[in-house]
Amino acid sequence: LKKFFSGLQCTVLLLDDRTTAKVDLQIQSIAHGVITMEGLPRDFGVRRRRLEIKKLRGTQYREGYHDYIIETGGLDVYPRLVASEHPQNETRPTPISSGIKELDELLGGGIDAGTSTLLMGPAGCGKSTIAIRYALSAADRGENAVIYTFDETSAIMLHRAKGLGLDLAKHIKSGRIQVEQVDPAELAPGEFVYRVFHQVHQRDAKVIVIDSLNGFLHAMPGESILTMQMHELLSYLNQQGVATIVTLAQHGMMGTSMGSVVDLSYLADSVILFRYFEAQGEIKQAVSVLKKRSGAHERAIRELKFQNGTISVGAPLKQFHGIMTGVPQLAAAKDAGR
Repeated sequence: LKKFFSGLQCTVLLLDDRTTAKVDLQIQSIAHGVITMEGLPRDFGVRRRRLEIKKLRGTQYREGYHDYIIETGGLDVYPRLVASEHPQNETRPTPISSGIKELDELLGGGIDAGTSTLLMGPAGCGKSTIAIRYALSAADRGENAVIYTFDETSAIMLHRAKGLGLDLAKHIKSGRIQVEQVDPAELAPGEFVYRVFHQVHQRDAKVIVIDSLNGFLHAMPGESILTMQMHELLSYLNQQGVATIVTLAQHGMMGTSMGSVVDLSYLADSVILFRYFEAQGEIKQAVSVLKKRSGAHERAIRELKFQNGTISVGAPLKQFHGIMTGVPQLAAAKDAGR
């Protein structure tokens, strides 16, 4: 049968529903190419579908699993992203301002283009707001930015941002900022990576915000795969000169026992830490920079305030000890005790 169709210069597709327990490897050895397609059930949401090219004689192909979805009109296949296949932007990284002078000082002038920044802290501490501030500053400079929101609707995010003096509406109308609401229960991880790739390749986006990594994790089958996929995605974005900002919510609210569902701090070029602390009968917020590969940064801890429709970063909190514990002490009182 194979020789007969080869003589007619005819392409033949053989379909196997694999209902038998034993896989017929003999047929696979005869065929020029073998493509396997499978659906992986999840506890909630749509099935995750992926395909793998196991064999394709005389042709170079991309190995590994590739996500795909079935929709009206056929299939959408999302090839696995390989960062090394894309040319690297050789321009020197330039600092990107947040629009908040004190925050830029904390970061030694700002985050750099072509780097990834991880914003870590408990829920509600201001990670998303600071990430939005960077996207808004990029739009003010005439650059394109994209915000992927996993944890809240775009309408709520816009309303909350407007209450803090961040008017995204005009930039969304002009197309400088795009806000994409993502449902992890309906998302294939490969599809999300393709969306990011499209924004950089087609729209020349310079700032990408992923809010949050916890939501993206819910679309993944496991933590180890998330780490590998994020490594490839961040490498690609860094090579293209894109400033990537990723938020990660930690477990707990106060104290030193804060934990994360996944540790990606070693992948990020910069890490900004947010914390709550108690002072003078009030719950306050603090921000500090733990890491910045591309340059020097302040070692200080500064107070972060969201009030009266503004975002402000105060002077270094030199009067306190133990802010990271959540219950700091006045420096003068501690020294007097000694």
